[in-house]
Amino acid sequence: MPQRFIRLAAPLAALLGLLLVTGTPSASAAPAKPSVPAATTGPELPAPTGNRLVGSRTLHLKDTSRPDPWKPDTDFRELMATVWYPASRPSDRTAPFMSAQLSQAAFGTDALSTVRTHATVDAVPLPGRRPLVVLSPGFGMSRASLTALAEDLASKGYLVAALDHTYEAVVEFPGGRLEPCLDCTGQGSADVVRSRVQDLRFLLDRLTGPRSGFLVDRSEIAVAGHAIGGASAVEIAGQDPRVTAAVNMEGNFLTPPPARPLTRPVLLMGAQWPTADGTPAANWTERWAGFAGFKRWLSVPTAGHMSFSDAHWLYEQFDLTDVIPPVLVPAMFGTISGERGTEITRAYVGAFLDLQLRGVPSPLLDKPSARFPEVGFVRP
Repeated sequence: MPQRFIRLAAPLAALLGLLLVTGTPSASAAPAKPSVPAATTGPELPAPTGNRLVGSRTLHLKDTSRPDPWKPDTDFRELMATVWYPASRPSDRTAPFMSAQLSQAAFGTDALSTVRTHATVDAVPLPGRRPLVVLSPGFGMSRASLTALAEDLASKGYLVAALDHTYEAVVEFPGGRLEPCLDCTGQGSADVVRSRVQDLRFLLDRLTGPRSGFLVDRSEIAVAGHAIGGASAVEIAGQDPRVTAAVNMEGNFLTPPPARPLTRPVLLMGAQWPTADGTPAANWTERWAGFAGFKRWLSVPTAGHMSFSDAHWLYEQFDLTDVIPPVLVPAMFGTISGERGTEITRAYVGAFLDLQLRGVPSPLLDKPSARFPEVGFVRP
């Protein structure tokens, strides 16, 4: 990672912390989508590119097997997750992006509660067992920051679950209870990654269990994440045999390389990662050498750190300069638009997951594409 980015990342984490506190998809074409109930006001997330309706469900989870690592006086770990899935018909309620209360606590404005999504709450699911993709957000960020990617994958037939890592961001629990970000004083640490791995394993236990309410193809499970969530995705792929593949978007590796090579497929997507002279960054290069299976390293130099999440798109819709001031904009957002960042992320993450979980190849993973001239292949 370039030194200029390291210098910017710590202030951003402090801002995002301190300010936050004040079956398998069918190969046949699905029928055309019925209309989804209209939301109220506000900007609409980029529309999913698949041809299936999307439902969503919120999960309130308690892991009683361990105390909370960030609040030792709590003898269990409490988590919130959202699951998106292909639906046969919509419900009468459009899924909220986030509540006004959470928006106010996290961004200093309730405006983000007006964002319109493309899922409906507790919609009737399409029958069939589904590949599962679990998403982990960036440090200090809500699971809502990966909504556009989650909706897109669900519209293509995947079961998708995004997890809030409690006390690493402001998290809202049932009844409107808000828990603050207790660990948002820096960029994160190896301890954060290890805690996230436990969170993710617990979520996998719940979603693949006999009473989960979802039909998961247990042989086809991937974990993807943004920033430290991406580093955590690769970490769990090396520890949990249930994980088939991992996607790391912009995540600096904070744990030591494992003793044995990782044979699971890995996708790395980064912005501004090569050094000024074009040399790949040492952090990823070191870990890259230990990937013994299918692997791709994609570079999007015109993007920024936040371009692989909804944060970039949100910044262009709302005045969030109190959270991310102009001095951080070049590193956080680069020069592409938030919508283009979403398009690139969806295309390449989707292609990787289609190959690894469904066996569907894509030329996007083989060589540069005229459709996406911003994307280059790094081969250390």
